[in-house]
Amino acid sequence: MTAMRPVLLLLLAGVAVSAAACATIKPAATTVAPLTSAPAPIEGYDWFLHEDGDEARLAYGLEESDDLRLGLDCRRGAGRLALSAVGEAGAHEIVVESGGESQRFPALAEPSEVNDGVFLTAQARTSAPVFQQFRRVRWLAVGAGAARQGYAPHPAAASGIERFFVFCG
Repeated sequence: MTAMRPVLLLLLAGVAVSAAACATIKPAATTVAPLTSAPAPIEGYDWFLHEDGDEARLAYGLEESDDLRLGLDCRRGAGRLALSAVGEAGAHEIVVESGGESQRFPALAEPSEVNDGVFLTAQARTSAPVFQQFRRVRWLAVGAGAARQGYAPHPAAASGIERFFVFCG
C-alpha cells in the first residue's frame, strides 16, 4: 500500500489541477440578456384593443392593416389566450418576453401570406408570468436572440392592455 501512496497522491493532484482548470473556463452564453427597460413606441405601430361581444383582441401592428406583429385573443373571463405572430421560416414557437420574464409557447406554423416566414398560433394562460409582467410594465418583446422586437404602446393605448386582461380574466 505504501508503494501506491505516491501514485495515488499524484493522481489526486492531477484531478485537482484538472478540476481547477475546468472551473476557470466559462461556458459560452446560450441565452440573450433580457430586455430590462421598456422599448420606445414605434411611429405608426401600437397596441389596439377590439372588443366584440364575448371576444376581445389585443393586437400590435399598424391599425386597419394586415401588418400584425402579435395578436392576443380571448373569450370573456376564460383566462386563456390565443397568440398569433409572424415568425421566420422553420419556427415552431412564439417566444415572449416582458420586464425580465420570458416564456416559450409551442406553436403551429402555416405558410405566411404576407411575408417569407410563417404564421404562428399558440395557446397560453393569462396567468402566465410573462403576461402578468406585461400587465405591469406594458410592453412585450417577441422573438429570440437578435431578432427580438420590443412592442411598447403609445400613451393613449396603454390603458387598453389592462382592460384586455380584465376582460379575459
